[in-house]
Order: sequence, then structure tokens, then C-alpha cells
Amino acid sequence: MLGKILSLDEKLFIYLNSLGSEKYDGIWLLITKQTSWIPLFLVLLYLILKELGTKKTLHLLLFVAILLLFTDQITNLFKNGFQRLRPCNNPEINSIIRVVQSRTSFSFFSGHAANTMAVTTFLYLIFKKNFKYFWLLFLWPLIFAYSRIYLGLHYPLDIICGYLFGTLLGFLMFKLYQKAQKRNFPT
Repeated sequence: MLGKILSLDEKLFIYLNSLGSEKYDGIWLLITKQTSWIPLFLVLLYLILKELGTKKTLHLLLFVAILLLFTDQITNLFKNGFQRLRPCNNPEINSIIRVVQSRTSFSFFSGHAANTMAVTTFLYLIFKKNFKYFWLLFLWPLIFAYSRIYLGLHYPLDIICGYLFGTLLGFLMFKLYQKAQKRNFPT
């Protein structure tokens, strides 16, 4: 059963990766860089500051930092535990796929997908009532994580599992944040 799932995952990866074109490689290389998203982060910071004020924003940013640290470290434990080769390093397929970027670390599960989905879920749960179109923030992890498939760095299952893990951690951090808010900023 697991072999069949991994085979389907590989086939889906090959299909999605093959949709790429040299013409668009530069765009996807830009998308995959965390620093490219700084304008989005600055807009979010502005909205959060405007909504919460300085003290509560710093409190929220502390939770985001802890969430990212925790998500990233757990992701590394999974990667080193499963030791699934990235598509770009898989000798069975790396000669037939588009390898736009290469990494030597392991693939399962995607840290990019986990981190972005954790933060997005966390922020969405906090601000969904404050901003009508805040759900659009979910485009960030979708585009960011797809770049990893496009570049030849992750299988779709790596992305999906990263999303699930990130969603779970984002939700749990939201619950902790709510408790901390009640304790530190009673209304």
C-alpha cells in the first residue's frame, strides 16, 4: 500500500514538474526565496500593528517566532528520521525531471509548506473576523510550496504532509495564544 502511494506521488511529481519551462524558472526561483516575501510580511505587520497596537503585536510576534522555531525543528526531525531523497537527488528519476535547484538535505516533509501553513493558519484564526479577505493569505503557502515541486525539490506528498503538520501546529499555537491573551490582556 505504501509503495503504491509513493509510486503515485512520484508520478504526480513528474507530471507537475514537467509543466515547467526555462522561461519561468527565474520567477519560481524568486518565489521560493523567503526574502522575496518581505513585502507581504511588511503589509501583514502593518495590518497587525494597526489592529493590535505595539504591545499586543510584539506578543503575537513572539508566538510566531516560537511557532516557526518549533515547526522547523520538528520538520528536521522528520526529514532525518525518514531520510527520503529529494526528487533532484533520486537516481531513479533525476535524469528525467527538471532540476532547477538542488539541495542535499532530505525531502519528507517540506519545511517550506509546514512553516508557511503554520503561520498562515495561526494568523488566519486570529484575524479572520477582522479582515474580510484574510483567507487570501492561504495563497502564500500554496504558491510558495508549489515552487518546491517546480524546482525539483519536493514531492507532492511532502507538501501535503507539510501542510497538514503546519495546520495542526498553527491551530495548537492559536489555542495557546488565546490562553495567553486572556491571561496577559484581560478585557
